[in-house]
Amino acid sequence: MISKSLLPLEPASPAHICPFDQACSYLEAAAKELNLNQGLLEILSHPRKVVTVSIPVKLDNGEIQVLAGHRVQHSDVLGPYKGGIRYHPAVTLREVSALAMLMTWKCALLGIPYGGAKGGIPIDPKRYSVGELERISRRYISELIKDIGPSVDIPAPDMGTSAREMAWMMDTYSVNVGHAVPGVVTGKPLSIGGSLGREMATGRGTMIIVREALADQGKSLVGVRVAIQGFGNVGGAAAELLHQAGAKIIAVSTGAGGIFSEAGLDIPALKIYAAENRKSIVGFPQSVPISNADLLALPCDVLIPAALENQITEENVNQVQAQIVAEAANGPLTLEASLSLEGRGVIVLPDILANAGGVVVSYLEWVQGLSYVFWDEERVNREMEHLMVQAYQRVIQQSKVRQISLRLAAYTLGVGRVAQALADRGLYP
Repeated sequence: MISKSLLPLEPASPAHICPFDQACSYLEAAAKELNLNQGLLEILSHPRKVVTVSIPVKLDNGEIQVLAGHRVQHSDVLGPYKGGIRYHPAVTLREVSALAMLMTWKCALLGIPYGGAKGGIPIDPKRYSVGELERISRRYISELIKDIGPSVDIPAPDMGTSAREMAWMMDTYSVNVGHAVPGVVTGKPLSIGGSLGREMATGRGTMIIVREALADQGKSLVGVRVAIQGFGNVGGAAAELLHQAGAKIIAVSTGAGGIFSEAGLDIPALKIYAAENRKSIVGFPQSVPISNADLLALPCDVLIPAALENQITEENVNQVQAQIVAEAANGPLTLEASLSLEGRGVIVLPDILANAGGVVVSYLEWVQGLSYVFWDEERVNREMEHLMVQAYQRVIQQSKVRQISLRLAAYTLGVGRVAQALADRGLYP
């Protein structure tokens, strides 16, 4: 068992599935498969640095509010820390620590020279004005100025943040050091060193992994029935790209509810409808309303949870009828639910593979920023697809050789590479 006594983490609610405990369970399973000793397991289970800062912000009404900002840096044995910054009311140190750990395995699995990190502020960004969000973002990154940098830790957008926040953060860092530093963050606007292809990257990566999984079954994307929980940056992009490839998107949803069409949804028209209705999709013509819970239970070929964690648990896993489940969100399946689906022969494409397209293009943006040579979108997409397909093939091969699930295969590859790097660098005997 992993000791967690060194982690300055708040206690988890017994009614909530703790993301950090779940991440440790995946690590323990991989360590057992790799026959890693307990000492190495302890090193891998603890983040190298946990930073919490106070963020005093003056609101538009003149009041002062003090927020807490977190940044967890899990491992830099393979390269600089890398990970998103999220603004969401449910942000906790446990969640951020889990996501930082998963980012370490994800980067290692994809073969890119990064370690894992994650940051966040527990706020609902919809409750703040643009000016307030700018002041929060700038103060947050100012407090972390000694802990980030293009060769130290490179933040990126995550839930509740976007290119806008990254632009504020890059500018704040650049002002502090006295010159423009485009490599300090990724996911920036194109005008200040962002990369073409970044906006669609995570959804594109999901589409590629689903396509490869279907190809292994002798199928193409044409006519495949797909249900997608989530219609934001990830789910919306996946829906658009799958639709372009000929898949039939029968259902999508947002936090406010979803829609279903047996004949398939017109995704380009739906995106226009959502943009005109404050991101709401309910009421879209030639569709019927559906709840998020009902969407997960639809008969379909491919189910893509692209929203929040812990959406499929032991309580509703028996209702899932999909043949392939692709985790476009972080941790949308609990460990028990994943094992249950795998036991039924359902293909579960794990999050550290299925949603890795975002960090891959972030890496490509970082490379472009450091070299000051920027690529066209075709090259970005080509480079990303190459890395994603290579990683998928490694996972499939590992699964066959070891006779283990795709999830455990992905984790053994990621954890094993980090463990080997620790040994090679002399950081562990």
